[in-house]
Amino acid sequence: MTAQAPATNTTRNGTGRIRMLVQPVICVAIIAGCFIYTSTADLSTTEARTLDLGNIWPLVRQHLWISLIATIATVIIAIPIGIGLTRGPMLRYSKPIITIAGFGQAAPAIGLIALGAAIFGIGTTGAVVALVVYGLLPIIANTVAGIGAVDPKVVEASRGMGMSSFATLLKVELPLALPIIIAGVRTALVLIVGTVALASFTGGGGLGELVTSGIKLRQDVVLIVGALLIAALALLIDWLAHLVELTTVRKGGTR
Repeated sequence: MTAQAPATNTTRNGTGRIRMLVQPVICVAIIAGCFIYTSTADLSTTEARTLDLGNIWPLVRQHLWISLIATIATVIIAIPIGIGLTRGPMLRYSKPIITIAGFGQAAPAIGLIALGAAIFGIGTTGAVVALVVYGLLPIIANTVAGIGAVDPKVVEASRGMGMSSFATLLKVELPLALPIIIAGVRTALVLIVGTVALASFTGGGGLGELVTSGIKLRQDVVLIVGALLIAALALLIDWLAHLVELTTVRKGGTR
């Protein structure tokens, strides 16, 4: 049994390297293929206008902006909650709160976005709030798991050196838990980037506008190109987040 562990790790590392090389190539190929097709295909005037780079690029920027705002807000809310659930009186409520946070992912994403629009009105605000709710669970759960995985002896040693509880959290627990927390942030980020596409149904904007237009106007080309661009963007963001995660893990290992 023990002799198989190195082989398994080697296989996983090899698969990870292949993925890191292939994933961005796939993303670039999808994006390039979409623009090559739209520039050479026989499109109607409306389709050509919709799929023009001058129209798509602002949608990409809006998609990324909404994703960034929602992710930052989710991190700001979820990490302190996760930290609070690992200590003091909140420790006993960690499982119920994580379960409640899980309702955000259990609920249909389009339902959350529609609810956000009903509460905050049509536009970006309601979509961002819904995306934050949708992305809470991975970060809260990973923050709790990361801090919980820190060796208690290391914490006791830091306290024995005269460090306060807060200093121990900042200088010992969080740095050691960072790789697991980053993994949760990456998961939330990819979920949010993909789900932003649904924000267009409530006036939130983003690349989902292409999908919405394709459905309303029965333009299959616009619908397919929009879906492919959303998928490529989500894969690209996942790849970039994975690079950050690997860098964090390596730095954590050298401490």
